[in-house]
Parts: sequence; structure tokens; C-alpha cells
Amino acid sequence: MSALTVSKEEEKRLKGQGFLNNRGTDEFSARVITVNGKVTAAQHRCMADAAEKYGNGKLAYTTRLSVEIPGIPYEKIEEFQAFIAKEGLMTGGTGAKVRPVVSCKGTTCQYGLLDSYGISEEIFHRFYEGYRQVALPHKFKIAVGGCPNNCVKPNLNDVGIIGQRIPQQDLEKCKGCKKCAIEAVCPNKVAKVTDGKLHIDEEACRHCGRCVGKCPFDSIPDGIYGYKIYVGGRWGKKVAKGKALGKIFTTKEEALDVIEKAILLFKEQGEKGERFAETIDRIGFEKAEKQLLSDELLERKEQILAEA
Repeated sequence: MSALTVSKEEEKRLKGQGFLNNRGTDEFSARVITVNGKVTAAQHRCMADAAEKYGNGKLAYTTRLSVEIPGIPYEKIEEFQAFIAKEGLMTGGTGAKVRPVVSCKGTTCQYGLLDSYGISEEIFHRFYEGYRQVALPHKFKIAVGGCPNNCVKPNLNDVGIIGQRIPQQDLEKCKGCKKCAIEAVCPNKVAKVTDGKLHIDEEACRHCGRCVGKCPFDSIPDGIYGYKIYVGGRWGKKVAKGKALGKIFTTKEEALDVIEKAILLFKEQGEKGERFAETIDRIGFEKAEKQLLSDELLERKEQILAEA
């Protein structure tokens, strides 16, 4: 199309529903939400059929694990929505709100320390869907990484979760072997035998869990699973590396509550147009961390959400 007839107001309304205008036309790209980057075969077929039926026959995958179907005429948008809804698919993922979740494949990966697909799906339903009507100062991105390999860069999101396994040592069983199996398997070289015993540098240990069960004398028989949470990360024009909270959380419920507290903190204390990283810098990380580690924000949830 050569003429643009859709008004700016209508274009803005459609963007809020996940339809992005194709520059210079009355056609749109539909941003289809995949929950966490995982879809069924039937859903994949549905998107392909929708691309041929309503779009230009192509699908584009975004960096946030959504799918964009370009070339949809303005007058076909509602029909398109009804078509994909038959397979439980919807459009969205735009605006100054909680954005769709990004997850690695930690659930099935040999290095995965948590069920990344499971927890990211819970985050999607509780915070993307549950907070969809809550306006925030800016977009708010969440990522789940199954291990310290950091494949989906959780620490470059507003909130990021990284799976942990903290080794539990039984030094009485350590024989101080000259060729230590734990030293050999540690990818970060933080485990070393000194003075006849194995020592792990706790400050440098990334809690990847590779050492657990590797000692033939069972000096590291087990490891505690946990969730390391980063806040205030950002990727884009201004890059900010998120900072880790000082506590490793050992239950999923604790980790999910921290995400909710972060959203509430941003809602209440963020200034319009600033990212969460800027909010934390402005109020100070120590002050933000103190709030995220207490339950005060959750106790005031209704009050915070009621504010304009």
C-alpha cells in the first residue's frame, strides 16, 4: 500500500495489543506471545497457517522469544486474532508494563539447575498476565537462566533468576589427593587442595554444581539448590549490569515473591520514563535491596497498585 490511512491514535491502540505498524503502509506485524519461547507443534502450525492466510507468509523470531507475523492488513486484524486464539495464542508484549518472560532450556539441559520452563511459565501467568493492566514507569523485563552459564543473560534484565547448586563439603572425608577430582572438574578453578585439604573460594564460586558427587571419597556428596536474583540490569542504548541480591533463595516461592516486590518497588518509586536500573541507581542499591528482602512492599501491595 502506498497511502497510510490508519490514524496515529488507532496505531497506538493497536500497538498496545501487540500489532506494530509496517512503516509506510496500513499493514501490521502481529507479535505473538509464546509464554517462554516454547510452543506446541499445533501452535507452530497455526502461526504458519496464519502467516500464509493473513500475512506475507513469513515469521520473524524476536530476541524476547516472541514471534512476529508481518504483512497483516488493518481490516484483517480481528480475524487474525480469532484464528490464532483457537490454539491458545494471543498477541501483546508491548508498552510500559511487565513484558513476556525469556527462558533458557534449563529444564532439559545437562547443566540446568532448575526447571526453567516451569518457573518461567509461572512468572508469565502471575506477572505478565496478572499485572497486564498495571502501568509502570517503563518496560519491565524478566529472564530465567537455568545455570551460571548465563545463556539468556538474566543479569541484563530488570530482574533475572539464575539457578544455583551450592556444594556441601564434608572435609573429614577429603584425602587431599595430589590429583583432586574436584579440582579437575571445577570449570572456574576455584577449588584447590592446600595444606592437605580441599578448599573452595566461596567468593569466587559460581555454584554451578559440577563438583557435586565427583569426589571418589564423597567429600562433596550433595549441593543445595537455589535461586540467585539480579536486579537492575538493562540491554540497549544504555547498558547496565544487574546487581545480585546478597541472599541466595532456596525456595521458588521466595524467588517469585522477590520478583513481585521488584515490580511493586518500580511501580511506587520509579519515575515516568526511567528504567528500573535508573530507579535503583537513584534511590541506592542498599535501600532497594533492603526493601526486596523484607515483606513491607507485599504488605502494601493493594495500596501501591491503587495509586494512579
